Amino acid sequence: MKVSELARHAGVTAETVRHYTREGLLSPDREPSNGYHRYDETDLERLRFIQRARTLGFSVAEVRDILVHADHGDSPCPMVRDLLAARLPEIHRRIAELQALAARMEQALDAWADMPDGTPDGHSLCRLIESFPEPLRGDEEQPAKEAR
Repeated sequence: MKVSELARHAGVTAETVRHYTREGLLSPDREPSNGYHRYDETDLERLRFIQRARTLGFSVAEVRDILVHADHGDSPCPMVRDLLAARLPEIHRRIAELQALAARMEQALDAWADMPDGTPDGHSLCRLIESFPEPLRGDEEQPAKEAR
């Protein structure tokens, strides 16, 4: 199969196939006459595995590690369990942060519902944001966390 054929069978873009190939997750053969990558059913199965792993939140590097274990005949399952178990508390923390952000946004929208729009006058940029309560001490670090 060519890149486009593999992509179509897996329901991804050709660029996704090329990316995973560059990352070493797929190892196609080369067509001797033109040097094009040639993929087979094993590559399709591997690509589907990669997609499943990515939907579970595994990074490309983690998927590579999983595949290396499997390719060497070692079961990657203990590592997979450990990775997810370690990541789950962080995911719950991020969900809580997003829920707190959503609550602040809802609070702001409610507070702003009847406020008039204002024009910046050199002392005020946007009355809506300026009318919102100052962040609590712990909330000041949040934008740095969100930037990651």
